[in-house]
Amino acid sequence: MTARGIESIVPTHRLLEGGGFPVRRPAALGRLTDPFLLLDEMGPVDWPPGEAIGAPAHPHRGFETVTYILQGRMCHEDSGGNSGVMGPGDVQWMTAGRGVVHSELPHPEFLKSGGVMHGFQIWVNLPAGKRMMERRYQDVPADEIPVAESDDGLVRAVVVAGECLGVSAIIETVIPITYLHVSMLPGGSLKQTLPNELNGLVYCFGGAVKVGAEDGVELVEDGEMAILTEGDEVTFSISEDAEEGAELLLLAGKPLDEPIARYGPFVMNTEQELRQAFEDYQSGNFA
Repeated sequence: MTARGIESIVPTHRLLEGGGFPVRRPAALGRLTDPFLLLDEMGPVDWPPGEAIGAPAHPHRGFETVTYILQGRMCHEDSGGNSGVMGPGDVQWMTAGRGVVHSELPHPEFLKSGGVMHGFQIWVNLPAGKRMMERRYQDVPADEIPVAESDDGLVRAVVVAGECLGVSAIIETVIPITYLHVSMLPGGSLKQTLPNELNGLVYCFGGAVKVGAEDGVELVEDGEMAILTEGDEVTFSISEDAEEGAELLLLAGKPLDEPIARYGPFVMNTEQELRQAFEDYQSGNFA
């Protein structure tokens, strides 16, 4: 097995998204992050009563959005008549495919009471032959998401997609994807198999974690995204004398290596396809 290290570390910047909610986003995603188009850490933000906001109705075509809630409650609704509620630990894997208009807004009870909203939304690209597939929702509640734990109890991994410590995800992905939320306590370590053909990313959103093995160990801190080198496995660890644990996402996917024509919520392969997406949306063909 060949150990992966860190190719580069990408800082994040803060901005407002949707109706004006704050997100933390890595500065740039490109060839080395293919097939991932976007990674947004939503919050954490402590909303006063009556002030929480979300993302009013907006369109998507040609890719998938993956929403993972850590704190708070949200309602989603779309042009196909689908709707639901998401709370802590819930995952929604939405394949926009040929097109969908949807909204993601605070649950009325959460809006009334206020509280902390925290989670992630990740955009996963689709191959050309699947861009116009039928839209699909996989709404999976927290109690159905598989969780893996190390024998010493120092590592816990929520297995959204892929596999970890012998535990496999239940979500179906169009292309091979690994999506793990790893929580580590001081003294913990995790060696994760990651096929060489997959691009790998590590996003730290709490504490700091060592990435790599032997002489190739580097530290990834809160608010940093590391792009991994090639290899077959990656090791995460925290020193026993660390003052706190770490929270991180491990994302890996098979690169599509296809041309991209992208504008806002539409991701296609050619400018002609992009223009058609706008025409279809404006004529109501996403409903």
